[in-house]
Amino acid sequence: MKRLDDAELAPERRGTAGATRIVFLDRGTIGPTVELARPAFDHEWIEYASTAPADIVGCLKGARIAITNKAPIRRADLEALPDLKMIAVAATGYDVVDVAACRERGIIVSNVRGYAVNTVPEHTFALILALRRSIIGYRQDVIDGKWREAGQFCFFTHPIRDLAGSTLGIIGEGAIGQAVARLGQAFGMRTLFAAHKGVSGLGPLYTPFDEVLTTSDVITLHSPLTPGTRDMIDMAEFRKMAKRPLLINTARGGLVVESDLVRALDEGLIAGAGFDCVTAEPFPVDHPFSAILERPNVIVTPHVAWASEEAMQTLWRQVIGHIENFEKGRPSNTV
Repeated sequence: MKRLDDAELAPERRGTAGATRIVFLDRGTIGPTVELARPAFDHEWIEYASTAPADIVGCLKGARIAITNKAPIRRADLEALPDLKMIAVAATGYDVVDVAACRERGIIVSNVRGYAVNTVPEHTFALILALRRSIIGYRQDVIDGKWREAGQFCFFTHPIRDLAGSTLGIIGEGAIGQAVARLGQAFGMRTLFAAHKGVSGLGPLYTPFDEVLTTSDVITLHSPLTPGTRDMIDMAEFRKMAKRPLLINTARGGLVVESDLVRALDEGLIAGAGFDCVTAEPFPVDHPFSAILERPNVIVTPHVAWASEEAMQTLWRQVIGHIENFEKGRPSNTV
């Protein structure tokens, strides 16, 4: 990543010097067409396109409020920022912030919630439909001239399966998981919510984790990344997937052991994979996914499931609302 002193990372400054300083560390993570409204109270606004970890302290010097999407703010940074009183996370996941250290220092951390209840489920089903009906493979075949070679009105080089009558296993029962279930039911799918891995007795609304793995035609992940969910899908889980399902991840990188996913594809344990989240974003050339990107049963998108125009605008309204509530002494969506 380029350093702070590069010209393209020079901050944009607006407002009154001496007023509440607000620093947005990574404006480049929000679409350029999104209207970034400012707080109604008197403030000094500073924004950077992006901020490297080594530059966090320098960028936040004198700031009372920080806004971050993916720029990490860790304990060592916080110890050097005595003026910082609030961090607004422009995302639902807040693992980029050391929340425990913030709590010790009395720093409020607020996240955004519910903004992605349309965009992520729609992206999830875009991946499911494209893979279930082999859209990518057939598109490439047409480009490669195989339709002309076939000499008839259609040809059959990839499997095509209906969603109606199939089973959708959902791991993660929050607002997004619930919205995905509703879309699945609209397609005529049987929907199952998995109980947490290794946990039983959650009641009739949940299906045991291993049973979901065994009986699902499509498995989709909508869990946060926590110590309990990290690497929850590995080779042991892939070997339980008796119906060779599609595996979809529009939640967080780290939920799946990515080298094991490649192995599962190679061994035919799953029918395909659609991922919008990876442990390293962007991932390096030696990442396991680099070897499978051109396969017709694999789709990797660059963490954009959340990023419809409508969702980003809703997200930003929440960010500013939380900042204004904090200034009024009524913090909201604290984590």
